[in-house]
Amino acid sequence: MKDLDGHVIIVTGGASGIGGAVSSVLAERGAKIIAVDINEEAGKEIENSFPGQVLFMKGDVSKENTAKEAVNLAVSKFDKLTGVVNNAHASRQKPLLEQTPEDWELSFGTGFNATLYFMKAAYPELKKTKGAIVNYGSGAALDGQPNQASYAAAKEAIRGLSRVAANEWAHDGIRVNVICPLAHTGGVDSWQKEHPKQYEQVVREIPLQRFGDPKKDIAPIVAFLLKEDSQYMTGQTVMADGGSKKLR
Repeated sequence: MKDLDGHVIIVTGGASGIGGAVSSVLAERGAKIIAVDINEEAGKEIENSFPGQVLFMKGDVSKENTAKEAVNLAVSKFDKLTGVVNNAHASRQKPLLEQTPEDWELSFGTGFNATLYFMKAAYPELKKTKGAIVNYGSGAALDGQPNQASYAAAKEAIRGLSRVAANEWAHDGIRVNVICPLAHTGGVDSWQKEHPKQYEQVVREIPLQRFGDPKKDIAPIVAFLLKEDSQYMTGQTVMADGGSKKLR
């Protein structure tokens, strides 16, 4: 299936985890990818897996210039930009009263600020192509999950930003949607070991009885939000979480 032929998409945190799965699936479907990540080993691996189709760019997404460089790379190598997937986000899990200024800076820097930087940098090119942006929220933020204060706050800020951009940029033909994924990744493995009771509680509350697979369950929804099949959707939060949350 090559339903993303002609698309050129930036994926932040696009070398491993959910981001790596998204980069792989989008490339398999015909898109050209700029995978922005700090993990050089994983970046080179995914680039070698899709020669000429996935370009790895090492960069710190919390720096505004990284976003500008990624957009310039997409246009210089592939002549255009049609989509951005703001997947990258680092945070530390600890009780609210133990969160330090550095913890807040990490979460908002790599999450909210990075999302804002890439949206602003991509805007002129996406206006030309009537492109799409997929930002990431979180069920942990919707629930106010314990030990996730800085992460949850940044994720909800991203959802608010996305709704504003969806309204302001609709007349430019740019769509902005949010996905809230629940998938089994390396980060989930670490979380399970550190907070086993919380992990088991989350699993029990998933109607489909499992964590999602990044490649089979999450990436195809991202692909849908980037392509023409979702052309009448903007400003929406899509829960890719096995039915755990039903938004009204």
